Amino acid sequence: MKSGLALFVHSARRARTLILTVAALLVLFQVLLTLGAESLQKATSFPRLAALIPDVFRQVLGPSLLTMLSFSGIACLGYFHVAVLAVLVGLMIALGTEPAGEAETRFLDLVLAHPVARHWVITRTIALLVTCAALLAGAMMLGSGLGLYYLVSSDLARAAFRPVPKLSLNLAVLMVGWGGIALAMATTVHRRSVAAARTALLAAAFYMVDLIAQVWKPLKPLARYSPFHYYNALSVITGSGNASSDIIILACVACASFLLAYIIFQYRDL
Repeated sequence: MKSGLALFVHSARRARTLILTVAALLVLFQVLLTLGAESLQKATSFPRLAALIPDVFRQVLGPSLLTMLSFSGIACLGYFHVAVLAVLVGLMIALGTEPAGEAETRFLDLVLAHPVARHWVITRTIALLVTCAALLAGAMMLGSGLGLYYLVSSDLARAAFRPVPKLSLNLAVLMVGWGGIALAMATTVHRRSVAAARTALLAAAFYMVDLIAQVWKPLKPLARYSPFHYYNALSVITGSGNASSDIIILACVACASFLLAYIIFQYRDL
């Protein structure tokens, strides 16, 4: 137990500056989005924004377009903005591939030369992934709460904040899922860059498949294998989706990835 805790503290110290910086930026981003949403609400600019959307994006978004171009949609934009998702998934991939980096630098040789069970290397990374995902999702929820309850009227705040806890939980589980996939990938190679690149390409491919499947029906059966398929922020905002089912599926993806990582790492040649 002490060995695992020491490894966790060591990894957390190495990543703390990056994680805390991203968390602070997320809080600020959510507050600024709330200010922007309030400004658009006062100027009654949402109908004009909808008129500027090209037809191809109308087909992709469908009924979700009205949700996205509303006060709640703009205030919660960070939860489904592609840049935010890319940063969060990329950060989880970086954390999840840590065992490959330690094998590459021979740090694992030093660790395992002591009486440390192999599984602590994986357990440490899992704990770091879960902690980081909870911290970042919590930072987004904090930013949303600060912006909504201190900068806008109470009626708008209550309605807009209602889906935020479920959005944050769904996002956190999605992040842990991709972190788990990166961890499983890291146990199969000896170079961190290889594991990170393969997982990043996989994430990009799955994201594009899920996006294109919304307008090209033949691709829909394949989209069900994408973790992004089970994170539909706009449906959570409108209350039309089954977020609980999506969260369970993503949690199963994460657990399966963790189990695979344990098995491969236990028997691999370091």
